[in-house]
Amino acid sequence: MKLTKKSHACVRLEKDGRTLVIDPGTFSEEDAAVGAEAILVTHEHLDHFNEDRLRAGMEANPAAEIWTLRSVAETISTAFPGRVHTVGHGDTFTAAGFDVQVHGELHAVIHPDIPRITNVGYLIDGGKVFHPGDALTVPGRPVETLMLPVMAPWNKIAEVIDYVREVKPRRAYDIHDALLTDLARPIYDNQIGALGGAEHLRLASGASADL
Repeated sequence: MKLTKKSHACVRLEKDGRTLVIDPGTFSEEDAAVGAEAILVTHEHLDHFNEDRLRAGMEANPAAEIWTLRSVAETISTAFPGRVHTVGHGDTFTAAGFDVQVHGELHAVIHPDIPRITNVGYLIDGGKVFHPGDALTVPGRPVETLMLPVMAPWNKIAEVIDYVREVKPRRAYDIHDALLTDLARPIYDNQIGALGGAEHLRLASGASADL
């Protein structure tokens, strides 16, 4: 499996000539979903869900399909009848040849005064990759590669470190990093790497790794 990091929370997975993209949001490249056979969206926030990005991917490939939670599906399903699937915690499906399990129900708490929205994470190919969206969801299954939301308005580094410890992945790659400055990156690298208990890695946007 080939992992390509796109900007912020978006990642691209390729296997056997087929492509799956997760969370092509506003902070991601305009063509982040182009070429994908399957697109997964974790929740409705603009940095994870951008309708123009989805439309570009769906129009570029008439066979492309979207799997997402209800709030996003209701926004985009009319434009692509029969190609948008609503999922929730506990669901399983196959998309672009990848086996996907859905984990989680709620977005992390941003502030007690802000109502929590729905958020789902996607466990790919039995734990080869887990993308939690905007929540520190523990899937309760072995995870080889954790896509780690490293910096967000709703988290702090102690929570990020404890999340890595709880999931116990073989490796963790940074995502949700558009707000993290280059000046701060070494601090995060050192602390998560030293304390998380797993190999901590990051990719520049557009860079790839074989899993």
